[in-house]
Amino acid sequence: MAATENSDALTQRLADSGLRSTPQRGVVYDVLLKKRDHPTADEVFVRVKSELPTISLATVYNCLETLVQCNLVRAVNFERGPTRYCPNLHPHAHFHDEQTGKTHDIDLPADLLHKVNAILPDGYNPSSVEIIFRGKAAKSQN
Repeated sequence: MAATENSDALTQRLADSGLRSTPQRGVVYDVLLKKRDHPTADEVFVRVKSELPTISLATVYNCLETLVQCNLVRAVNFERGPTRYCPNLHPHAHFHDEQTGKTHDIDLPADLLHKVNAILPDGYNPSSVEIIFRGKAAKSQN
């Protein structure tokens, strides 16, 4: 998606939620879209500082919270670790490499979520499903 399209999507989604677009929200959102590596709020703060030197960590947290509430990004939590932020809104799982700390998006087969929903007890309708794999990358087999 081009920068203008990102900005338009952000502005529209915020307006739909009764909020306005701000330069801070725009920069935080752009940072998440540029490098899709599931950063923490602290990592987003460091990246945003180069464009908005006067921004505070509290403002970054507020922007991230707003983006999550407006369904522009997902908050991803790994047990007791810091929340990470993912702009990929398509159904997918995550692989959290416990050795490197990196998080990777894992595409899911189209029918998998249907199968997962089918095993729920009658009358249950999930609002979301999170699948997280944990482990470490296999060593290359040379």
